[in-house]
Amino acid sequence: MTETTYFTSTDNVARLGEGAPRIASTAVAFTPHRYSQDEVSRELTKFAEPGFERFAQTSGVDHRSLALPLSRYPKLTGFTEANSAYIEVATDLGAQAVMSALAGAGIAPDEVDSIVVVSSTGVAVPTIDARLLSRIGLRPNVKRVPLFGLGCVAGAAGMARVHDYLRGFPQHVAVLLSVELCSLTLQRDDFSIPALIGVCLFGDGAAAVVATGADRDPFSRGAHRGPRVLATHSRLLPATVDVMGWNVSSNGFQLVMSRDVPKMADDYLADEVDRFLADHGLTTADISTWICHPGGPKVLDAIQNAIGLPPQALGHSRNSMRENGNISSASVLDVLRRTIAEPPPHQSLGVMLAMGPGFSFELLLLSW
Repeated sequence: MTETTYFTSTDNVARLGEGAPRIASTAVAFTPHRYSQDEVSRELTKFAEPGFERFAQTSGVDHRSLALPLSRYPKLTGFTEANSAYIEVATDLGAQAVMSALAGAGIAPDEVDSIVVVSSTGVAVPTIDARLLSRIGLRPNVKRVPLFGLGCVAGAAGMARVHDYLRGFPQHVAVLLSVELCSLTLQRDDFSIPALIGVCLFGDGAAAVVATGADRDPFSRGAHRGPRVLATHSRLLPATVDVMGWNVSSNGFQLVMSRDVPKMADDYLADEVDRFLADHGLTTADISTWICHPGGPKVLDAIQNAIGLPPQALGHSRNSMRENGNISSASVLDVLRRTIAEPPPHQSLGVMLAMGPGFSFELLLLSW
């Protein structure tokens, strides 16, 4: 007679935790060019349709930082000048964010074995990570993984790729850097609704995460205790490439954002979350913390309704959006930073999630 073995959710989490990487530190960086929504919307009313200022005031954004002084944007001559500004500012902010995160982890730059950089708001060859190498003291043999084109989902996707790397190299240190300068994609002759909505929602900034493999002790030099990354899940919905992204022309990046984005969350997110958790013997009842990309007030409402979350569950996401706007891929990392600063109970579980072009989902299972 064969004896049947039953596993509890605690058993499943324990097995996942064997060899799981841990987040050691997080940091964000912004320029000094910080403005209220009213200041930005006053600039918008010069060409926006009547009544659009009312949308700006109900967008869930109070302030945000911009790559450049507000007065400089009307003087940008086109994509070439805007992209040159992107390279300069992205390198500066990237250096600030990575150095701050490394300091928080008690790890020197030359101890970093791999750096993943995500960005979709400018083009740089050599990439931003290459420009950081000598500037902040990374080793010449550091493994560089620049990722372009993932948009808002890239913060979670980049964290998933860091997880994958550290599973294979458990003695290593990996850094994730997100730099997004959304304001530099604005085009003065684009008066479309997606463009105007983008101006009201998006901000600029950088975020960095330092993570360590399971065989490296991240706490021996004072790093604060972040969560372990237990598992990841990716989903790309077929035939949805027109929902969100860029139309790239000689003028630069033109925002594509369908009104169906919140509906995509309504229609697909709950099934993705349930399937991901079920693969590990879990349900949403086992999750106490939700680290969600703040794509906008309607998107957050759709996430909350789709998963059945109480209003307070997305408090960090709404606060991040209110204080900084939607920083594309960097936003979910800012939400992660806020969550680590006010950590949930020991041994509790969390889910990080983001949505982006494709249309795509990225989910990560975290344990404190």
